Amino acid sequence: MRQLDGLSAENRFDAAYKAIMQLAMLALNANGFRTLTSKPGHHQTAIQTLTLTVALPTQKVIVLDALRKQRNLADYSGDLVPDSAVAACIAGAKELHAHVMAWLAANKPGLL
Repeated sequence: MRQLDGLSAENRFDAAYKAIMQLAMLALNANGFRTLTSKPGHHQTAIQTLTLTVALPTQKVIVLDALRKQRNLADYSGDLVPDSAVAACIAGAKELHAHVMAWLAANKPGLL
């Protein structure tokens, strides 16, 4: 993953969160599932199923779900994103990327 200098905290958080969501959707798809993106709750479903789709530890899912809630506050209430949340989201995206790639290599190498 590559970071760009000069982006606002909100844009960095948003980019990292979108990476988390794409990885969660990839995990679902790799297992033959998908969420209905036209229905509310698909972000929550994608994140909360990571324990089942790629064996992500529950504690990490809890952190990612907290980031989802922070994203909702920022998007729907206009709350500012604290630097600590930006750092946590970037770290979460990097960790999830490494985990999903390792899981794919071990369990679905044909998808790589």
